[in-house]
Amino acid sequence: MIKKISIGFAAVISMFIMQIPVHAQDEDIHNEVFYQVLIDRFNNGDTEIEGELDINDPYHYHGGDFQGIINKLDDLQDIGITTISLSPITENKERGYHGYWINDFYEINPQFGTMEDFERLVSEVHDRDMKIMIDFVFNYAADTNPLTDDADKEDWWLGAPESDDEWLSETVQFDLTNPEAAEYVLDAARYWQEETEVDGFKLHDADMAPQPFVEELTAALKENHPDFYLIGDTSAATIVEAASLMENTSLDLINYPGFNQVLSETFADSDQDVSAIFDAWEEQRLTDFYKQIDGLQQERFTNIFSENQRNAVTAWTLALTYMYTTPGATMVTQGTELPMYGMDAEESQRLVPFNSGDEDLREFHKRIAALHNEFPALRLGDFEYVGSEASMLVFRRSYEDEVMYVAINNGSESAYIDETNLESGMQLTGILEDNLVRENEEGNYRIGIPRESVEVYLLEEDKGFNWLFIGFIISVLLLFVIAVVLLKRKQKQREHADN
Repeated sequence: MIKKISIGFAAVISMFIMQIPVHAQDEDIHNEVFYQVLIDRFNNGDTEIEGELDINDPYHYHGGDFQGIINKLDDLQDIGITTISLSPITENKERGYHGYWINDFYEINPQFGTMEDFERLVSEVHDRDMKIMIDFVFNYAADTNPLTDDADKEDWWLGAPESDDEWLSETVQFDLTNPEAAEYVLDAARYWQEETEVDGFKLHDADMAPQPFVEELTAALKENHPDFYLIGDTSAATIVEAASLMENTSLDLINYPGFNQVLSETFADSDQDVSAIFDAWEEQRLTDFYKQIDGLQQERFTNIFSENQRNAVTAWTLALTYMYTTPGATMVTQGTELPMYGMDAEESQRLVPFNSGDEDLREFHKRIAALHNEFPALRLGDFEYVGSEASMLVFRRSYEDEVMYVAINNGSESAYIDETNLESGMQLTGILEDNLVRENEEGNYRIGIPRESVEVYLLEEDKGFNWLFIGFIISVLLLFVIAVVLLKRKQKQREHADN
């Protein structure tokens, strides 16, 4: 009986918990949360596909397919993913599990399914109001591609690329200054844009192609479909080269590997100065970019911070809060939500072990993603750096009448920062941990949080004490105490009657 009363009390209290307001997701690539999928190493959903599988060979196909992605779409939507970003889907040479050894630019890779399977994946994504992009490889072809043996096309090629990337080890680079080769690649790009309903391309090694061709390619794709997403994936571009690509082409976003490295290094250990991220951001003058802290061809972020004896939930809570609340699109690498370990590229590219995971991390991931998708200020808002103290920082996001504050303490001790530019009579209401900040005697708002923790605040008018709510709570507690007393009295009466 007492247990039933306690459950009822908790249910009543839950009715008074502040509900997060819901707003429509704005259609803009800068607000997207991407999820990077290496198809063959994601999830095996169709075991009837016959192919060249060898899960014991790290350089062979392991069985991931289009159906495996479909099976996980609901889970990805739960963690706020708005766009699926797929590795290349075209037919590859033997052992080309990653998709970059293209044998035929116009055929689907049968290891992943059929064209009908891919179209069903696209449809399932769109049914959930999500988007889907594919990596489009336009610089390289497999060294076994029939085009490389065509005597009439000898001048299409520059030879093997100068790269240590294992995924390019068995390729030949196009000479895209050759008009015929350039037209072939343009035609292949138009084919996948027009024959499928994908929402965009990620252009692999956009910095390795002649910039005039990138200008022509991106302009042609945008002319066909003005809202088509185009991301430039760079491997060796300097800040100046990347800025030139963004300025002179129709790319929407570009990656900056150096900035992502700062992200990883900062959150991999406690007491690292988080303001270093903003210093790098301002120094590099980043605007149209996406943030990505993890990768498939390197040691996983989870491995890095584990070497520093850092807890997985703690490290990812700090990192995800930064990624989901600061300006710029976010790219989440497959397996991050578990989190997935990997000491090197070979381990990082294992099939995602969905039977493992940390439920606390998953729940936090869902909560911070919900805030990102439901509060326009965290996606569209102006950004203002409030201040930093030791390894803690606070920043402000504002959009129309909505103002949010985000506090991230990467330090091993509690810390606080005073906000001195707020008018009197306001309060900061914590959403993640129910913290409350009111004006102090000095007229400041002291934002303080424990070590290695985060909080997201909503700026509101100071509501003072909610006496109606407090009275209600006291009444419920009083009724609870009376019920317990009555139960004990009845129990004693029964015991007396039995005697």
